[in-house]
Amino acid sequence: MATSTTALLAGDAGGTSTRLAIVEVSGGALRVATTARFDSRGHPTLASIVQAFRTTHPQPVARACFGVAGPVVDGHVETPNLPWVVDAAALARELGVDQVDVINDLEANAYGIFALSPADFTVLNAGAPAAGNRAVISAGTGLGEAGIVWDGRSHRPFATEGGHATWAPSTDLEAELLHHLAQKFGGHVSVERVVSGPGLVNVYEFLRDTGRGEEPGWLKEALAKNDHAAVISSNSMNGRSALCNAALDLFVAAYGAEAGNLALKMMAIGGVYLGGGIAPKIIARLKTPAFVRSFTAKGRLSSLLEAIQVRVIMNDHAALLGAARFAALRASLIAREAAMP
Repeated sequence: MATSTTALLAGDAGGTSTRLAIVEVSGGALRVATTARFDSRGHPTLASIVQAFRTTHPQPVARACFGVAGPVVDGHVETPNLPWVVDAAALARELGVDQVDVINDLEANAYGIFALSPADFTVLNAGAPAAGNRAVISAGTGLGEAGIVWDGRSHRPFATEGGHATWAPSTDLEAELLHHLAQKFGGHVSVERVVSGPGLVNVYEFLRDTGRGEEPGWLKEALAKNDHAAVISSNSMNGRSALCNAALDLFVAAYGAEAGNLALKMMAIGGVYLGGGIAPKIIARLKTPAFVRSFTAKGRLSSLLEAIQVRVIMNDHAALLGAARFAALRASLIAREAAMP
């Protein structure tokens, strides 16, 4: 008997770009059939992006799910890094799809881990993984964090807004950075102000403006013409700018420290995953001792952190697969797995 195939519409909506896909479910397996990327800031709503996608990919879909960067409550979210209001019921009416789910983008990322293979990860800390909770942290346009609870039989992802919690410095230099950012942003400094693409720019400008490095003319010109975070990271990775290198060093240390904080809060003895667009681009820097050293520097509980496996998600379809997997679970097209890669 031939296995039936069901098509789902999946989305991953971030502050910079939105990706949509038709994902096919067959025999419990998920396959991305087609995908497209859109400039989030170039569209007034998520619905307008989906409608543009559906004009070229009009095939019937059984259900849709969109992972959206922001605090989702009852299928409704006002995105912090975009002027969007996204509502699941309104989307269903506008798109003509009977069942639409809206979940947090990191929750989608967490669901997506189930659909990946070991080859889709790069290990930063081997640790000694055990059955237990897991966590996902993703730096991109913002900083997302999610938990994955182990209930003894299966893993259950859930969203958080931990990226907007208060950032805590670990060194004298970071304390100066905190003071600098508090003045810049009017008091509260979230972790996202440091550990994100814009956060890397904040770190760079702090180091530059406090005389901790020179910005030569060629670098100033490159920053004026291109995405600042990309310029800073690339000119650190290629060794061309000492100032960019110092900024990325501070960023990596802060990323590691926050990943360790999340691991403690979630008691994530089953592992921590780094998602988002930044980690794969700077994987060589993350694999140096600095990240893991900051991750494990938790005083009396350092030994606990040393035993936690840390991996980078290298498959950029993870959140799309996760949104599709959430929709498939809601439609009972697949069974909930008890194990994860």
